Amino acid sequence: MLPYEPPFTTSREEFLKDGTDQLFREAIYTLVLSVERLLKCRSSFARILGLTSSQFAVLMGVASKQGERGVTIKDLAEHVALASTHVTTEIGRLEAKGLLNKRSNESDRRSVLVSLSPRGIKEIERITPLVRETNDMLFRDVTLRGLINSHVVARQIVANSDEALSYVRRAASKAARKPEQNDPRSAAL
Repeated sequence: MLPYEPPFTTSREEFLKDGTDQLFREAIYTLVLSVERLLKCRSSFARILGLTSSQFAVLMGVASKQGERGVTIKDLAEHVALASTHVTTEIGRLEAKGLLNKRSNESDRRSVLVSLSPRGIKEIERITPLVRETNDMLFRDVTLRGLINSHVVARQIVANSDEALSYVRRAASKAARKPEQNDPRSAAL
């Protein structure tokens, strides 16, 4: 069998090492695997509290952002990187479980402020030691500089993702139509 060298998956020269894109590919696979593992940990924390992963993210987000007055849905959605409509739904579910409270935002009547209920505080206090121990294990040999660098990279990927996803969707849409156009059976219709 003849050796096969696949085409490069990036044209960025600085990402090509030793004439290949192998390092870039491995970095992508590792990033994806790390995100999958982080999400599995989040799912486990959520299960312990009888919540979904999204509900757990919203609960923890409220805990970290409520301050003295509470957090708006807009600010919370931005913090936990979920759509405002999804966050609104999850807040309703968490309020029904007795974990969150909502009240009018006196400074902006169009929005509400969300905060932990006493039961929500107890659940945060119950799960945080496990979250802390898990994070300490996950990030054991990561330096502050490494954490900052990974945060910068992740934020840039997120910032670039709208354009990239739009491009991929257009390409997928074209590819889905193409076989139909080339199919001799479709010409007979």
